[in-house]
Amino acid sequence: MARLADYFVLVAFGPHPRGSGEGQGQILQRFPEKDWEDNPFPQGIELFCQPSGWQLCAERNPPTFFVAVLTDINSERHYCACLTFWEPAEPAQDAVCAEDAAGSEELAEEGVPMRLSPTSPSPPGQLFAPKTLVLVSRLDHTEVFRNSLGLIYTVHVEGLSVSLESVIGNLLTCTIPLAGGSQRTISLGAGDRQVIQTPLTDSLPVSCCSVALLFRQLGITNVLSLFCAALTEHKILFLSRSYQRLADACRGLLALLFPLRYSFTYVPILPAQLLEVLSTPTPFIIGVNAAFQAETQELLDVIIADLDGGTVTVPECVHIPPLPEPLQSQTHSVLSMVLDPELELADLAFPPPVTSSSSLKMQDKELRAVFLRLFAQLLQGYRWCLHIVRIHPEPVIRFHKAAFLGQRGLVEDDFLMKVLEGMAFAGFVSERGVPYRSTDLFDELVAREVARMRADENYPQRVLRHVRELAEQLYKNENPYPAVTMHKVQRPMESSHLRRALRPFPRLDEGTVQWIVDQAAAKMQGAPPAVRAERRTTVPSGPPMTAILERSSGLHANSARRLEVVRNCISYVFEGKMLEAKKLLPAVLRALKGRAARRCLTQELHLHVQQNRAVLDHQQFDFVVRMMNCCLQDCTSMDEHGVAAALLPLVTAFCRKLSPGVTQFAYSCVQEHVVWSTPQFWEAMFYGDVQTHIRALYLEPTEDHAPSQEVGEALPRDEERSALDVASEQRRLWPMLSREKQQELVQKEESTVFSQAIHYANRMSYLLLPLDSSKSRLLRDRAGLGDLESASNSLVTNSMAGSMAGSYDTESGFEDAEISDVAGAVVRFINRFVDKVCTESGVTSDHLKGLHVMVPDIVQMHIETLEAVHRESKRLPPIQKPKLLRPRLLPGEECVLDGLRVSLLPDGREAGAGGGVGGPALLPAEGAVFLTTYRVIFTGMPADPLVGEQVVARSFPVAALTKEKRISVQTHVDQLLQDGLQLRSCTFQLLKMAFDEEVGSDSAELFRKQLHKLRYPPDVRGTFAFTGGSAHTPGRPARATKDKGPSLRALSRNLVKNAKKTIGRQYVTRKKYNPPHWEHRSQPPPEDQDDEISVSDELEPSTLTPTSALKPSDRMTMSSLVERACCRDYQRLGLGTLSSSLSRAKSEPFRVSPVNRMYAICRSYPGLLIVPQSIQDNALQRVSRCYRQNRFPVVCWRSGRSRAVLLRSGGLHGKGVVGLFKAQNAPSPGQSQADSSSLEQEQYLQAVVSSMPRYADASGRNTLSGFSSAQLGSHVPSPRARVTTLSNPMAALVSRRTAPRGKWGSIRASGRSGSGISVDVGSRLAGRDVLGPPQPNGAPPDPGFLRPQRAALYIIGDKAQFKGVRPDPLQQWELVPIEVFEVRQVKASFKKLLKACVPGCPAAEPGPASYLRSLEDSEWLSQIHKLLQVSVLVVELLDSGSSVLVSLEDGWDITTQVVSLVQLLSDPFYRTLEGFRLLVEKEWLSFGHRFSHRGAHTLAGQSSGFTPIFLQFLDCVHQVHLQFPMEFEFSQFYLKFLSYHHVSRRFRTFLLDSDYERIELGLLYEEKGERRGPQACRSVWEYVDRLSKKTPVFYNYMYAPEDTEVLRPYSNVSNLKVWDFYTEETLAEGPPYDWELAQGPPEPPEEERPDGGAPQSRRRVVWPCYDSRPRAQPDAISRLLEELQRLETELGRPPERWKDTWDRVKAAQRLEGRPDGRGLPGSLLVSSVPHHRRSLGVYLQEGPVGSTLSLSLDSDQSSGSTASGSRQAARRSTSTLYSQFQTAESENRSYEGTLYKKGAFMKPWKARWFVLDKTKHQLRYYDHRVDTECKGVIDLAEVESVAPGTPTMGAPKTVDEKAFFDVKTTRRVYNFCAQDVPSAQQWVDRIQSCLSDA
Repeated sequence: MARLADYFVLVAFGPHPRGSGEGQGQILQRFPEKDWEDNPFPQGIELFCQPSGWQLCAERNPPTFFVAVLTDINSERHYCACLTFWEPAEPAQDAVCAEDAAGSEELAEEGVPMRLSPTSPSPPGQLFAPKTLVLVSRLDHTEVFRNSLGLIYTVHVEGLSVSLESVIGNLLTCTIPLAGGSQRTISLGAGDRQVIQTPLTDSLPVSCCSVALLFRQLGITNVLSLFCAALTEHKILFLSRSYQRLADACRGLLALLFPLRYSFTYVPILPAQLLEVLSTPTPFIIGVNAAFQAETQELLDVIIADLDGGTVTVPECVHIPPLPEPLQSQTHSVLSMVLDPELELADLAFPPPVTSSSSLKMQDKELRAVFLRLFAQLLQGYRWCLHIVRIHPEPVIRFHKAAFLGQRGLVEDDFLMKVLEGMAFAGFVSERGVPYRSTDLFDELVAREVARMRADENYPQRVLRHVRELAEQLYKNENPYPAVTMHKVQRPMESSHLRRALRPFPRLDEGTVQWIVDQAAAKMQGAPPAVRAERRTTVPSGPPMTAILERSSGLHANSARRLEVVRNCISYVFEGKMLEAKKLLPAVLRALKGRAARRCLTQELHLHVQQNRAVLDHQQFDFVVRMMNCCLQDCTSMDEHGVAAALLPLVTAFCRKLSPGVTQFAYSCVQEHVVWSTPQFWEAMFYGDVQTHIRALYLEPTEDHAPSQEVGEALPRDEERSALDVASEQRRLWPMLSREKQQELVQKEESTVFSQAIHYANRMSYLLLPLDSSKSRLLRDRAGLGDLESASNSLVTNSMAGSMAGSYDTESGFEDAEISDVAGAVVRFINRFVDKVCTESGVTSDHLKGLHVMVPDIVQMHIETLEAVHRESKRLPPIQKPKLLRPRLLPGEECVLDGLRVSLLPDGREAGAGGGVGGPALLPAEGAVFLTTYRVIFTGMPADPLVGEQVVARSFPVAALTKEKRISVQTHVDQLLQDGLQLRSCTFQLLKMAFDEEVGSDSAELFRKQLHKLRYPPDVRGTFAFTGGSAHTPGRPARATKDKGPSLRALSRNLVKNAKKTIGRQYVTRKKYNPPHWEHRSQPPPEDQDDEISVSDELEPSTLTPTSALKPSDRMTMSSLVERACCRDYQRLGLGTLSSSLSRAKSEPFRVSPVNRMYAICRSYPGLLIVPQSIQDNALQRVSRCYRQNRFPVVCWRSGRSRAVLLRSGGLHGKGVVGLFKAQNAPSPGQSQADSSSLEQEQYLQAVVSSMPRYADASGRNTLSGFSSAQLGSHVPSPRARVTTLSNPMAALVSRRTAPRGKWGSIRASGRSGSGISVDVGSRLAGRDVLGPPQPNGAPPDPGFLRPQRAALYIIGDKAQFKGVRPDPLQQWELVPIEVFEVRQVKASFKKLLKACVPGCPAAEPGPASYLRSLEDSEWLSQIHKLLQVSVLVVELLDSGSSVLVSLEDGWDITTQVVSLVQLLSDPFYRTLEGFRLLVEKEWLSFGHRFSHRGAHTLAGQSSGFTPIFLQFLDCVHQVHLQFPMEFEFSQFYLKFLSYHHVSRRFRTFLLDSDYERIELGLLYEEKGERRGPQACRSVWEYVDRLSKKTPVFYNYMYAPEDTEVLRPYSNVSNLKVWDFYTEETLAEGPPYDWELAQGPPEPPEEERPDGGAPQSRRRVVWPCYDSRPRAQPDAISRLLEELQRLETELGRPPERWKDTWDRVKAAQRLEGRPDGRGLPGSLLVSSVPHHRRSLGVYLQEGPVGSTLSLSLDSDQSSGSTASGSRQAARRSTSTLYSQFQTAESENRSYEGTLYKKGAFMKPWKARWFVLDKTKHQLRYYDHRVDTECKGVIDLAEVESVAPGTPTMGAPKTVDEKAFFDVKTTRRVYNFCAQDVPSAQQWVDRIQSCLSDA
């Protein structure tokens, strides 16, 4: 029983002591006056009576009532019911308020209701003071309090004949039962009656309607937010103008939190004076009058719920974690069903009749039921994670949080994590964790209903039914007796408070009240205590927990197969089948990512432990440790899946014997994991073990106590009983035990905990002290010991174990400070753990002290044990690692550093490593890296055993290294960080290596140094091309043994000597064998290559004149110069002669000048140059000064047809340009010296122009009108030249028959805006500025109108050079300013290209998108586009008869690229193997491209870096090769070969920067001079020649050139392809460009060809990402040709060489009708006649009228063939190549070709393929040329006559009338039309001859 009311207090308004306007509360009287012993009087009640402050009021307000809640120091809540009414103020009070004039206004602001009623008779100046009746109780019966205080007020107001004292006395003596659902009627003796019902269960909160009201005010989402905020310990503030609403809202929120109890500050109504409480740092739930809203604005971390406005405001800095899904959405939907049942029916067509919604009280219970279910779902199975640590004297219970989260699958969930860490949950565990207590609704729900809730999840109606059932129970708990007799309590009459003559509340007689109280107390003492016995039971545990959401763990959903693999592997290990285990290990390590497999592993390992010990051999030990490490590496510090917990006993069980008496346990090898340094893990483990032991303690003695017949039954039950069941039983028995027995049990438990603490101190020292004390010093930097010192929540990194090393150095007599520090840290860590667990589990202080003494000894002993183990483990023989595979070396290549063991890691190329193709991954591979004088080589085997015995090789020339950086790599299995090295090369190889542990850091450093030394030798003679294959020192070149005649080497020395005399004194002092160091003298800043303006200015004295050159009588010099490539090419082109006969010289416009034979004028030019005939040698010196690097314009090529010449030079110096144009406009006689060289320059250019043949010939070839984008019916004769249009395909199609079709589209439609030639230049060149407006289709306005004048010479230069220059329209040369990229842009672009093609690490987003994006960012293809675009422009100009001077940058980079490309596109000779060699030797080597500088060959060039100018040129050639595959004699492999070897420094060809330097080193002529026996090839060309004799790998099988073919490739970026040289690689043998190394598979060659076996049966599978396709293909083709030969001999045919067959087929193709310049009929054009173009057998159809690209052998347009014909044409080359094996019919083709045939009556003309067959005497026709089915036959026996015909309706329009002929047979007349007149004539002749033969 309990008192209904503890105190009754009367509080009145009193003046404020400091005299301010506000008053304060004064307690007038309180009853009883003495405090109750069990319940002292709460302080500060007067503040809570008027929360807004005590103020006088101008009128009489109606009485108010609310209940405030006070919490005392013991967390007991006191409910203060306050009824306030107003009385007229006394004069003293008036006086106080007179000072406060604005009192009433303030009150209005404060929000106190002010009602001025017209009936109010109070005098105008009258003020009213508040008076409050307060009832203080520990029970929460709001309605009873309201009625009781109301009755007292009524008695006072209505003047009832009842004494107030007796009513109050009765109220204070009224007692009611606490709980149990009893009903009590009380009366206060004023004729009243009240019924009090107590709830059935005390633990369930009573909410009345407060929850429902809260939802009404705030809505579902807001209340859910507040619910989550309260659970996760945020601050919540309610605002309302009503105090009762505030109290109800707070009460409702608390009711929702059940079964958790809110344990922080809880003040439903906070007085205004205490508002500063809101800035407390702890969480709270507080209600405040809305009048004070302004004061709450600056609270930054408080969630504010405005009950009146219905809003919840969450500050930005506060994050409220939501409920875990799916609970959040389920709860939301159930709440909406409860609150708004009509929502489900809103959309129904025929809604059911509206049912009455449940009452507010019932709805309140339904809402609470939803939250009760939510908690049951959240905390389901929580009892399975309770650890009972002590049972007696009081239960000590701990909750295993990590296990709970892990098993519920909510480790990541923020909400549950915070709830479990919160105070409320801690209270929940200590209150509800007790195994033996009374249970309530929640216990039943969580134990029995979980399965039902899971089953009902998807059925809303079932859920609602369950909610209603729970709501009934909750309602019944609050209202156990429904048929309640009505309360009878008197109330005052309406408006009674407004009566005038209201007397003030009287002062009560304390004695009377006290007497009544004492009477009741005396009565109570005599009565027996009515204590209701509590029904206590064992709390049910419920079903074991399940994951809240069955998530499959994606990739690692462990199938039974995976677990089987794990089991098999372990059984192989323990059976000693190590090879089998090794095969399975990678699969096991992959499987161990999954939880089930890790559990399976721990279970399997447990089976192999007997008596806590399992001794293994070394290999088994290694396997077990590896698997344990793999298991642990994915464990978080919490170990939520219990894997580390399961492994903890195992790591101290598995061991190996190192030597007699020294055993190494597994724990010394698995310390590097974060879980071991987490205090929470150790605590959970400790409590778990203690629980096991305590359970055992109480299960053991059953046999002694139990009678014998029960033993059998008890035992099996014991096995099943959980620790909680045992504890519950023990708690039930506890009161019945004797005192001694109780003592004994407490002692036993305490010693159990103590022994476990010692055990755990040992275990922790095992896992925290590292084996190797030296390691700790390395790891110390990563995780300072500070981590250990921090709070127990700190997650110490995996190096923590390392940071606690070792051993006290006892021998030496002093302690190593660092090591002892580590030991000290471990001791402190263990001591802190021991303190925590022992105090929590009630270990006595003596025992605890003992433990503190023991811990340092335990650690010390363990350190000493470890010393011996570490010493012995060092002596172990290392694990047998795979044997290192030695690489094959080139002759002359020597190993510098022997193999360092490394593993090669994947570098981000998907396709290259096997995985992308679907096979097993070739990388990572384990092997070794070798450094030789020539290459860096990795050889090894793939780590994945599924690949088989493949060898992985990756190498690149040392010279190609572009970047080297140190990396640190995490190993796959052991998660250790290893040092690594990443080497990137410009041959697109990347070695990303992790050094093995056995490779010391010094070895790795040595490797880096040696690599650097080899990469950048101090001098070019240190490169492999010089040192390779020679035994002599690299310092001095070898001398020839015989020096009888003057050898070429001697000659070259003389040349250099003479040159030095000529140049001047400054070079004589240089030592002979130093390399040419002028790079040093004027080293350009590496960033800006443009600063290299004429280095030669400072090198050559400006007074130098040609007369001081070498004597011309030195014939030897001349003849050797003549042998150079340049001269051979000049002679081929007929570009002048060296002969001095004047007659010859006159006729030749150009001559070969030896002016530079001593390299005096221009150091970087060849010795012999082509200059105009009319220019004297001495003028050249002056001309050269106008150009950068003295590179003046010289002729390098002449067109055989148009006789236009191509010149090259360096860019002009600024002065030169201006001078040039000054001079040309005003040639005055008295010109200054400064302009003289410009004048010379102008004369020079004039000489070039005049030396060309007469420019404008009558044929009109030279108009630019032929260059329009699309041209119809122009009369320009069409040469057989290929042109690409870059405008629309339609226009291209229409204009296909006119030759140089649509060129300038390619200039303006460049891939990127602003990147090409400026539009005005293009249009000017296209003749647009002269002609009228173009036609709509883009053709020139009048095709017959010729442009009057074109410049004879175009100077193509950099835009910057020509700034501000106005060209003279009358001049014969014209400037074409173009924008080209700079060399540094090439360098930057190449770096990005390298990154894109060989990323170095796997892409973040797999798929082609990221690769393509980075490719675009590199802008490499747009640079190629620009080069091709400019080259095609120059080709056009040359082809149209204008000469072109290319004068860009210094004349040795982009100029060389453009000039070489132009010659390649214009002249078929350069597309042969010999011609391409000549082109490279002439333009790149002789004209001084700086290979050494751009390739950074020596130490001097290191800073400038690698710039791939030559590679870019080769890429352009590759693009052209792709578009015209039949025009090149060499294959794509040849281009890749040169790309690789121009940087490899294997050959001397691409070394040094100019011929002058090569002479100086004596290189230039030795290749042609002394051959010293079988010397290794020095020249790349020589190597190619030798190799070509063995294999056709450099030869292009599709080579079928057209003699006069000028190539005009597409240059748009969309037409360019990324070169596969950049992306593909061969892991079988490394790059396939060193042919000797790539001799096929490693088996000996004899095995390859077994004697007598048929060779063709030995087939090989070529794996695209492993083998080399360029190697395999030539072999395949040669096999095919062998096969062909064999078949020929079998069939008894005379053998035909395939080349002859090819030539014959081509010749036949040529005869197939020639165009006569006429067009085709328009109807045919529309019917998609394809436009043939040389391309790689690709067939593209772009819609009904699109361009079709196909591989065709005919050079002209096969005008008759249809689209499907061209599809067949792609296969034509092969079908004709082996034509001799076709049927007999195909051999009888006497003559064949395309003819148009008029069909029968009313049918159109069609193009058909006709075959004249003399043998069968018939004229057959087919749909297409390769068709095998004949469409019709004309028997020649029936032919009567063949006569010329006339065009009929629908005939081809553009064909000459004479091309028509008719064939008359006995049946009908056939109308034919040939493509042109000659072919028509030929057909007629052939048919006639056939007829005459017959």
